[in-house]
Amino acid sequence: MSYLGSLDIQRLPNEETRGELADIDNLSEEVIENVLDRFLEDLKKGNLESGGWPLMLPSYSMSKVALNAYTRVLAKKYPGMRINCVHPGYVKTDINWQTGVLKVEDGAKGPVMLALLPSDGPSGCYFDQTTMAEF
Repeated sequence: MSYLGSLDIQRLPNEETRGELADIDNLSEEVIENVLDRFLEDLKKGNLESGGWPLMLPSYSMSKVALNAYTRVLAKKYPGMRINCVHPGYVKTDINWQTGVLKVEDGAKGPVMLALLPSDGPSGCYFDQTTMAEF
């Protein structure tokens, strides 16, 4: 997960799209696919800004937006499981050419915490490292 996948107005300016993805009662794989189809169409046409899509790493950002949404779909579909997403922080790894500020051990704290949740723990949530946060 990445902070770039958040549903705040700075990351995803399109209010309608934010609303669709935030509506947990009606969120489905089909809704996510429709959002991604619209994104791809606007990306191909060069209409990211006018379409209200992320301009900073747009494809990466939308992949994270979709992953967050799908996390909530799965959590709803499988209520007996604890299904969450976590932003581990800017961890020093090969994916960012070792430019991260956190050690791998520190970045692992959130994922490990979520892996060890009790059966009555939260599900369908987003965590910024070890703290529950807004999508």
